[in-house]
Amino acid sequence: QVQLVESGGAAVQVGESLRLSCVTSGFTFKHWDMTWVRQYPGKGPEWVAAISTNNYDFYHDSVKGRFSISRDNAENTLYLQMNSLKPEDTALYYCARIRAPFAEFIRGSFDTDVRGQGTQVTVSS
Repeated sequence: QVQLVESGGAAVQVGESLRLSCVTSGFTFKHWDMTWVRQYPGKGPEWVAAISTNNYDFYHDSVKGRFSISRDNAENTLYLQMNSLKPEDTALYYCARIRAPFAEFIRGSFDTDVRGQGTQVTVSS
């Protein structure tokens, strides 16, 4: 059974940092491109970072220079380091497995097949 379990979300102040983790199981993690996605209440999902199987990373413009995605294939875990947090980063964050070719995904083909339940990040000023 494929599972993705996120953790690390919290309520923080503007400018603080968080590190989100996504522990995966039930599939060969190293063979899959992965992404972090955030969901605002009442709005569609917005991917914020993606990483390919060969560690090529790509970011949404709104988080470039502040967020960093990484993966540990030995631990089957995906990470998102979030620095200089802003109130507009407040959202539910979840990890997902990318189904589309990576190049198509980062050009806008939002195609994922499995996701976790998410972890809430709240940034207050």
